[in-house]
Amino acid sequence: MPASPSSEPPVRRRQDPHRGDGDPAKRLRSLPRRTYRFRILGMSLSALPLAAVLLELDAGWAAWTWVVLSCVLWPHVAFRWAIASRDPLKAELRNFVIDSFLAGSWLPMLHFNLLPSAVLATMVTADKIHSGVRGLWLRSLPWFATGLLLAGLATGFAVDFPSSTAVILATAPLLVVHSLAVAQSSYQLVRRVSRQNLQLAELSQRDGLTGLANRRHWEEGALALATTQRADHAEATLMLLDADRFKQINDRWGHGLGDEVLRAIAVAIDRVLPEGCVAGRLGGDEFVVALPLPVDQAREVADALRVEIAGRRFDRAPELRVSTSIGLAAAPAGEPALREWLEAADRALYAAKSAGRDRAEVAAPQASLED
Repeated sequence: MPASPSSEPPVRRRQDPHRGDGDPAKRLRSLPRRTYRFRILGMSLSALPLAAVLLELDAGWAAWTWVVLSCVLWPHVAFRWAIASRDPLKAELRNFVIDSFLAGSWLPMLHFNLLPSAVLATMVTADKIHSGVRGLWLRSLPWFATGLLLAGLATGFAVDFPSSTAVILATAPLLVVHSLAVAQSSYQLVRRVSRQNLQLAELSQRDGLTGLANRRHWEEGALALATTQRADHAEATLMLLDADRFKQINDRWGHGLGDEVLRAIAVAIDRVLPEGCVAGRLGGDEFVVALPLPVDQAREVADALRVEIAGRRFDRAPELRVSTSIGLAAAPAGEPALREWLEAADRALYAAKSAGRDRAEVAAPQASLED
């Protein structure tokens, strides 16, 4: 009776695409091996109360043979059976119901000795529930009942409820160790799910190509920055950046190199920006940054960023030099409104391109940014 390894069915896990351990086929192939050690543990611990009761009953060779077959040999047979299967998950589900059949057959052999019978019946059902496979415990009940019926016919359904001290002591390891194993497995599952949720939340906020914030997440961060700066009576500046002649880069060297250029710009942004800035990619070759700085200091950052980007080199196009045009807009007084702020920075960006590109321009100040 394995303390199931919370098999959450492995094929349904959503993984970080950069991690190699999320391959569903690999997870399926590893399921029998992960279940194997739990089955050995559960069956070995189950053998203790079985042996204690059989000794008290002075049981014959047939009962002892069944204990050896089910508790000692079965875990290894189940493992070999599963790894040889073309469908490891289906094979393990079959092994789970056989576990229930075996557990059911033990109860008449115990003469329904109260404590070990109750513990074994509870544990084998809990294993199916803990497996995470919907309805498995219900599908296992007929097998449990079949094992109980067949063994009961062999024993005449003899009943001897009282549990001696020796039987209680022999059952205690199963109760304690099995419970701890299930708790540990559940704890690991909770931690795994928590990590995956954090990864998914991070992925949902990031641009897949550059790793910068996507537009929605950037807007939330920029609005929060502007609100904080306004509350602190401090200035903020919006920087809108565009790669010059990016379409020509794509047309001449291909979109693969175009993607490299976008990633290089993102790396330069991360390297140059001071702490507290909120950077994101709006789409295409357009990047945006909210800076907790007055416009004159933001202009210095913009010039440093242009130099950093221009210094980037590309193995596939050593002669390529990437220039950028940047528009800057200060956040005027009033309630922050990103649309107007972006429009002001966009006008400054247009002015930079109209003036010959490879430069930064500052938008004329506005009275307010209210909707």
